[in-house]
Parts: sequence; structure tokens; C-alpha cells
Amino acid sequence: MAVTLTAEEQAIAAGHGGPGRTMALRILAESARLLGAERLIPIASSHIDGCLYHGDSGVAFAEKLVEGGAEVTVPTTLNVGALDLLRPQQVRLDSHQRDMALRLMRAHEALGCRATWTCAPYQAGHRPECGEDVAWGESNAVAFVNSILGARSNRYGDFLDLCCAITGRAPATGLHLPENRRATLLVDTSAIPEKLKKLDVFFPVLGAWYGRAAGEAIGVIDGLPQAVSEDNLKAFGAAAASSGSVALFHAAGLTPEAPNAETALGGQPPAEVLRPTAADLLVARDSLSTVEGTELDAIAVGSPHFSHSEFKQLLHLLDGRRSQVPFHACTGRHVIEQLEAEDLLQELERAGINIVADTCVVVTPILEGFSGVLMTNSGKFAHYAPGNTGYDVLYGSLSDCVESAVAGRVVRDESLWSA
Repeated sequence: MAVTLTAEEQAIAAGHGGPGRTMALRILAESARLLGAERLIPIASSHIDGCLYHGDSGVAFAEKLVEGGAEVTVPTTLNVGALDLLRPQQVRLDSHQRDMALRLMRAHEALGCRATWTCAPYQAGHRPECGEDVAWGESNAVAFVNSILGARSNRYGDFLDLCCAITGRAPATGLHLPENRRATLLVDTSAIPEKLKKLDVFFPVLGAWYGRAAGEAIGVIDGLPQAVSEDNLKAFGAAAASSGSVALFHAAGLTPEAPNAETALGGQPPAEVLRPTAADLLVARDSLSTVEGTELDAIAVGSPHFSHSEFKQLLHLLDGRRSQVPFHACTGRHVIEQLEAEDLLQELERAGINIVADTCVVVTPILEGFSGVLMTNSGKFAHYAPGNTGYDVLYGSLSDCVESAVAGRVVRDESLWSA
């Protein structure tokens, strides 16, 4: 199917605006054709995932755009890079990889992107309005912007997200179209004890279960507590996007396009109804761990990036105690600024918490060695850490992580799941 370009878009494709912008428009138009879109639509903002170094080709692509005079034309934030620019010594890349990772990050800055370096841009002030079309990359960020904010984005991958940002356009297809945002799957959580639903540890586990059950389907989850925090929904969406292909979910009474389940379903009966039980979730929880026992080499939290409120909760649980194992907390600079202003950063460091900014321990080598046991409260970390780091993983609540850190061995409160 041919893509119909406006007169302005045709002019850009023909060279107006410089070779960098032309390159971006041509890539975008061809991608739109392959995706079956008939036209491009304007976008309000973008979030770029392609600033993480995976190889030299990504650097060549970004620098080619810089050399061609390209700049982003909509507000654009940056996901994590491969370096902690505040504490570069803690990243164990070799000299070539370090140099190329830095060139990639600097090239994106040269294109006019905001140097946010966070996978939670929505907690760094980048919050599109409900109904706005945007082009976001990074799985958790896409799930969040679609589901919790109600903006419209497909799962834009590396390179295409940047082309969207430079042209200010995206293919008119997928989740940009209202008819593709209706839920067809109903998840009835009434069989899950209310006591369990009130725990922070419940949401990543439900997300891991949901991702595997839903796959690419759009579902509406009914029966969640109405006092759910944004961090709870963030954790749910990140786990669901990691274990499945979830780019949009609805939560009845909680997300903007689902004042109730019937609205999210568009007034039509669901194609499928799932009723998970506590036993199903216990299986999902156990699937997030790859090892048993009490051995513990490191703890990592903050995938997606730890928020200010999560750091406050961490300090509350530590209650003046110190970690006996390496404890990494990954976050964005916007949170570090808040912690510094409140004199909490030194308190965290005294407790043995290693703050990682601009990146995270799963996407770049920060952990000691290439094997060991890592404990986390993140469903996303649990999913990716074995393959990316070589570490086995133990999943637990944030409280479990803190008690294990203080004890220097694995401590888990199994009573949370006995309800």
C-alpha cells in the first residue's frame, strides 16, 4: 500500500530541511508503507530508546543524522544510555565500547533531545495529554504512556523513534487509531484475596502473569483496589511488557480510557475472560526466580527507574541499617536532584546503597563478574537479568530485598502469599 504524503512531507523527502531530515522522512515513510499505514500523522512528543549502545551501527546512524543537520522537531526525552555520566567509573565497558557509548549519547544531545537518561520519563516531567499522538520507545515507557496517561503510541524501536522525533510524524496505524485501542480480553481479579492486592509485591507478579496470558491482546483488568499508586501501575506495566508484548492495558476505574470495564470493552462482550487465582500468581512469582537458597551476591532495584517516593520507602524500610551486600538503586537525575535537596542522598550512601544514574545494571556491566545471585523487586529486572548479566535471580518484595541486604543472605516473607 502506498503512503500518501502531504506537500510539506514531499518537500522534506525531496531535500527541504537538509539531508538529515530527508533521511529521517524517507525511512519513516518506507516504514509506514511496510506497516500498512496510508498516511503519516503529527505527533506531540517522542521518547528515544535508541541512545543505548548496542553496537557501532547505532552510533553511525545517529552521527549521520547530526552531520546532515537534523534536529528533533517535537519535545523529545532520552531513555537510558550505557554510561553513568555522573559516576562513569562504575561502568565496566572496555575503552572502545565506552567511547562509542559516549559518542552515541552526545549525538542524541546534538540532535536536540533532552538529556533525561531515564526509562521513566513520565516521572521526569514528560507527560503527554490523554488522546495525544506521540512516538515513544522502550517497553515500559510505551505501556505507561498508552495505559496510564492515555496518549497514543505504538512500540517504536531504535532508529524509527528518532525518525519520528526529527520529522514530528508517525505512521497512522496500530494504537494511534482509536478502534485499535478497545479491550477484547477481560481479566476478573475477584478470585484474588484483597489482602494480596494491597501489597506492592503483587503488581509486578500480576504483570508477569498478565503479559504471558495476554500476549499482544489488549485487556481490561477489573477489580483492582482504587488506591493503587502510580508506582504500582508502573511496576505492573513494566513486568507485563517484559513477559508479553503489552503496549496498552486498561485497569477499570484507574486508567483514563477505562472508567469501567464495559467502556474499555467498547460495550461489546469480551472475546475471552480470565480469572487468575492466588495459586496462579504464586506460580507466576516463582517463575521470576531462577534459583533457590540463601546465597546472595547483589541486590538491584529501579527497573523502571526508582522514583522519589520509592526511595523514601526504601529509607523507611532500612530504618538506619546498612546493607551487607552490593545494593544498586537505578534512577534518573531528576530524582537525584530531589534527594540532594532533601539531604537524603548521603543517608542512602551511608546505608550502603549505590545510586546508578543515566543507565541501569541490566543494560550495562556494573555488577561484579558475570555470575552470582541477584535479588530484585522488579519483574522486569527478574525477566532480563539472567540473560543480560549471567546472574541467577531471586524475586522478592522491597521489604524482602532490604531484610536480605541487612542480613547478607536471602530473607523472604512467604506469609505474604499465604492469604
